[in-house]
Amino acid sequence: MVSAARRRGTSRHRLTAKGRATRDRIVAAASRLMLDQGVGATTVADVQAAAKVSPSQLYHYFADKNALVYAVIEQQTDDVLRFQARSLAQLDSFATLRHWRDELVALQRGRNSMGGCPLGTLAGELSETDEHARGELATSFARWEEMLRRGISAMRERGELCPEADPDQLALALLGAVQGGMLLSQARRETAPLEAAIDLAIAHLHTLRPSDNGDHGGT
Repeated sequence: MVSAARRRGTSRHRLTAKGRATRDRIVAAASRLMLDQGVGATTVADVQAAAKVSPSQLYHYFADKNALVYAVIEQQTDDVLRFQARSLAQLDSFATLRHWRDELVALQRGRNSMGGCPLGTLAGELSETDEHARGELATSFARWEEMLRRGISAMRERGELCPEADPDQLALALLGAVQGGMLLSQARRETAPLEAAIDLAIAHLHTLRPSDNGDHGGT
């Protein structure tokens, strides 16, 4: 069986600082190309040229194109979750939930809705053609979902939501709203679909507030 480290290429933990920088440059170039023009349309030679490395350098770090793809998934997962980590770590109220929503909308607006969620883009292309990539992306989405689940659980424990509120279901619904909203925003080149999808999901959470809960959590 091929190990995860082998599939992804040389482990970053065993590299020198110079080696890590070279590997990171290759992954960054592969990410740009695969997200801009598609994984299928991106060749190893394309990545080599964009990263300005020789074939021997590239193959020192990555056994083949699949290893590059898996490294891109790993990098994009880290980037997407790092962007949201602070907001979701603080999620325990409707006010902080709204702050997370506003950050996502501002990100999409700042790039003129060009490009959806990188993980969603990769999943759309790879899920039916590469079972290992599909599994990696499912794990990436599960990590994102868990961050949302922890925040919603904190809201329930704080009394923002009634005891019957299901953090598992609500986290999955919120993530689904983000992914669908991002895709439609990309197609329409406006943030309105993303705003509508997340706002309706948040509106549903409002229906799960305890009947005697005031407005202390904000909107």
